[in-house]
Amino acid sequence: MPMIRIRLIGSREEADTVISALHGIDGIEHVEEIDDLVPQMRDDSSSSELVDDSEGHLYTIEVDAPDDLYADAVRGVAEVEANRLNAGIEFVEDD
Repeated sequence: MPMIRIRLIGSREEADTVISALHGIDGIEHVEEIDDLVPQMRDDSSSSELVDDSEGHLYTIEVDAPDDLYADAVRGVAEVEANRLNAGIEFVEDD
């Protein structure tokens, strides 16, 4: 069963919209937002208090897909929704 890990940079509303869209895919039963215990800071930032550091938040989302076809659908829906919302998105691959 493929596990898709997504990093989304945007607002709470944008993250909720993407999560809702993923829940709407028939055959997908598990979509979970993972709490990040360590706050993320941009590498190019010398201060976590800069204006652009506080505008977008990092949300980590995990989705269990029954097979590779569903995993591709999850990636496609997440990417389309994030682009529509102008949110940043990255798919994290396990090494």
